[in-house]
Amino acid sequence: MEKNEIMNEEKEIFTMPKIGDDAPNFKAVTTKGNIELDGFAKDKWIVMFSHPADFTPVCTTEMSGFAERKDEFTALNTELLGLSIDSIHSHIGWVDSVKQNTGVYLDFPIIADIDMKVSKLYGMLQPNESETAAVRAVFFIDPKKKIRLIMYYPLNIGRNMDEILRALEALQFSDENGVACPLDWKKGDKAIVPPPKNLKEYEERMADDSLDKTTWYLAKKDVK
Repeated sequence: MEKNEIMNEEKEIFTMPKIGDDAPNFKAVTTKGNIELDGFAKDKWIVMFSHPADFTPVCTTEMSGFAERKDEFTALNTELLGLSIDSIHSHIGWVDSVKQNTGVYLDFPIIADIDMKVSKLYGMLQPNESETAAVRAVFFIDPKKKIRLIMYYPLNIGRNMDEILRALEALQFSDENGVACPLDWKKGDKAIVPPPKNLKEYEERMADDSLDKTTWYLAKKDVK
């Protein structure tokens, strides 16, 4: 058994997708209608995230956080896609409860994964944590439907919305500019340029006064 697989007591294997994999396709019922991943959010990024259960406290804070900052994801050409192992009627009841009690409207599709098909497909069920509730997983899927970044959190720890947005922006910035993003990078910070591959590039690097050079292999520049 490979390291990216988990086996439960019944010997069922849950595949865990890896960074760089094609995002596994699926069809699902959501609070915004039926979807198929391959045809969802064409030419856009997708942030797909799971939560353990409707009508639970940590999940309510997280889903509200996504809803309250939905415009920031939209500005980054990104669609939100939630999931939990609950029925569509439970989802709708929860959306209504959150709206009535907090004024926050969870206006993005939430997958009703009552048969656990999507959760198993994406390794969201991790038996040592729970066999019936999805962990708090986040999958960053690019417009080519490639998985670019994965985050996993346990049931009792909420995610950080600032970090999710920062990571999404860093992925897009890196793709657009051919650079890497250092520790704690945020928009406006200098980015890391790729290290030289030969002595000619090394000489050009060392002679380039526009770069902020720590050493020959670590140099940063402003990217506007």
